Amino acid sequence: MHLRKDRSLDELAEVGNVAQFVSFEPGRAGPEQAYLRIRGLQPNQRFDEPVQALAHLLSRSSDRSVNVRSYTPESPRSREFVYGLTDLDAIVTTVNRLSAEGLHTIANETVDVADGGVSGVAQGGVLEFAPDDTPRCVEKPGVASLPLDLGMRLLETVYGFAPDLGPSGGRVEFSIHPRPRGWRQTHTLLWEHEDDDGPSAIPSLGWPNRFSRHLGDKAYGLLMTHLAGMPVPRTTVVARRVAPFTFGQDTGSRETWIRTCPTEQQPGLFTTHRGWLDPFGLMADEDPDGNMIASVLAQAGVQARHSGASLVDVNGRAVIEGVAGSGDLFMLGRRSPEDLPIQVIEDVRAAMDRLAETFGPVRTEWVHDGTAAWIVQTHQGATQSSSQILVPGERERWVGFPVSLGIEELRALLHGIDADAGVQLLGEVGMTSHIADLVRKAGVPARVVPT
Repeated sequence: MHLRKDRSLDELAEVGNVAQFVSFEPGRAGPEQAYLRIRGLQPNQRFDEPVQALAHLLSRSSDRSVNVRSYTPESPRSREFVYGLTDLDAIVTTVNRLSAEGLHTIANETVDVADGGVSGVAQGGVLEFAPDDTPRCVEKPGVASLPLDLGMRLLETVYGFAPDLGPSGGRVEFSIHPRPRGWRQTHTLLWEHEDDDGPSAIPSLGWPNRFSRHLGDKAYGLLMTHLAGMPVPRTTVVARRVAPFTFGQDTGSRETWIRTCPTEQQPGLFTTHRGWLDPFGLMADEDPDGNMIASVLAQAGVQARHSGASLVDVNGRAVIEGVAGSGDLFMLGRRSPEDLPIQVIEDVRAAMDRLAETFGPVRTEWVHDGTAAWIVQTHQGATQSSSQILVPGERERWVGFPVSLGIEELRALLHGIDADAGVQLLGEVGMTSHIADLVRKAGVPARVVPT
C-alpha cells in the first residue's frame, strides 16, 4: 500500500532535505493542517489557521513562490497542479478551493529547475541526471548516465559539494542546486525514495548528452578523462550556466592556453589561443547569441616535445599521428603528420587503452612533454575512417578540394555541397586532424588523394 504523498515527504524529511511544504486534508470547516516542514520551525508545528502556515512557507521560500498540488489518497496520480504563486491571498484561495472539492493539497516552495543545477535518479549503482528538468528527465533521451561513484565525483567537481542522497540503497529522486534550498537549507533536495533497488542497471556513459552540452563538449570530455585517472592539464572552466570550477594536474608550466568550448564538437570553428585572452570578450565576439559556446577553458600549457591526435579506425586499429612541437598547424591541416618516437606512440596508445576500459573507443588530442602524454581533448567513439577513405560512401561525382585552402574554405564547401557529390581532399591529410573531423561530422563521403 502506497503512503500518502505528504506522509511520504514527511518521512523522507527525517533522513534528508526536502522542499519546504505544508499539507492539508479536506475538512468540514475547510482545509486542516496535516504535515509541515519549513525551515526555522519545528517538524509538523501546528498553526490555528492555514493562512499562518502558508505565510511562513511563502516568506521562507528561496524565490518567494509556492506551488499547490492536489490529489486523492487512493490515487497515486496528482490532480490539479498550480505553479508559481507569489501572492498569499492567491495561495490561500487555491488551497481552499481544492479542499472544498474534497482533495488533499500540498503547498511547497517553488524550486527553479533552470538554476544551473541538475535533477535525476540514483538506482542500482547508476546515477542519471540532466539540467533544466525534474527527476522525470530520466524518462527522456539525452541524460548523463554514469556509474554511481563516477557520477558523484563528477557532480562534486563541478558544483563543489557532494550530493547528499540520504540513506544508501534503493531508488532516490533528487535535485541539486547552487543555492541552499529546502527545509534543511542544503544544496540537495530529495523528492522520493523507494527501498527497492529494482533490477541491476548498466550506465550508457555516452556523450554528447544534455549535461555535456550544459558544460561544453571539451569540458565534459576532459573531466571524464581526469576522473578516469589520466593526466589532464590543470583546467579552469568559465561557463555560462555554472560557477567556475577547476580540475586536472599541474604541468610545471606557467603558460595558459585559452580554448573555446562549444556545446558539441565543432572542429576548428572557434578559437584556441596560446596565452591569455578575455574569456567574456571572446564569447561575446564568437557567440553573441550565447547558443553555441557553453564555456571557455583556461588550461595550463604543456612544454610540447610532440603533439597530435589519435582515433580508432574502421578496422579497430589505434591511429596515432602528430608532429614535433606544437600541434595547432597539424590539427588545421597545414602541417603533415611526422614520424613520432616509439615512446610517444606507446604512451598515447596506453592512454587510449586506459580510457577505452571505461568509455569504449575514444578520439583524443594529446601533448607529450618528453615524459608523459597529456590529454587535452577527448571524444567518444570509433570512426569508419581509413588512411585513404575518411568517410565511406559512393557518389555520382567528386569535388576536388586542395587542403592548402584551409579549414574554413572546406567548411563552406561542405555546407553547400550537392547531395550527389563527395569530396576528394587533395594533399596530405592526417586522419586525426580537424580537417578529417570536419568531414566526418558533416557525413559527406570523403577520400584523400595525396599530391
